[in-house]
Amino acid sequence: MPQKKPTRPDATPAGRLVEARLHHVMGYQLAQATIATTLVYMREVGDPFELRPVEYTILSLINENPDGSAAQLAQALSVTAPNITMWIDKLEGRGLVQRTRSETDKRAQHLRLTDKGATLVTQATEKLLLGEREAFAHLSEGERTILIELLHKVALTRPARKG
Repeated sequence: MPQKKPTRPDATPAGRLVEARLHHVMGYQLAQATIATTLVYMREVGDPFELRPVEYTILSLINENPDGSAAQLAQALSVTAPNITMWIDKLEGRGLVQRTRSETDKRAQHLRLTDKGATLVTQATEKLLLGEREAFAHLSEGERTILIELLHKVALTRPARKG
């Protein structure tokens, strides 16, 4: 009977390969964590609500920042203006987002969620937070808070996208 390799703290989550030096590479660990969080996202929000992660993010940001612009979203998500316009068009087509012309600058448009969009993003967020709590129950509330704060600090090092 083949012997099972002992579980090591520096082994991959699946496949049980020794990570060795990779264990200390932040980008590698973030990528591994992304796999786990994406599985939770797809189970709780992606499949049931038919929302891609970028769509959920856009809806959430519009919900938290009513009357913001597509340019602000593009900068926040580090994507091009044509790319964000494509996503907003899709969400508008689903009846989740509405554009309104600025009163002061007729070239500018403000973004808001429709009632349908606001309800969807609220329900999706509740399901996602609950799903993450259940999936990552091995983390204490304090550990979760620290992890989120540290990830945010890492994200804040990103330079602003030009144009």
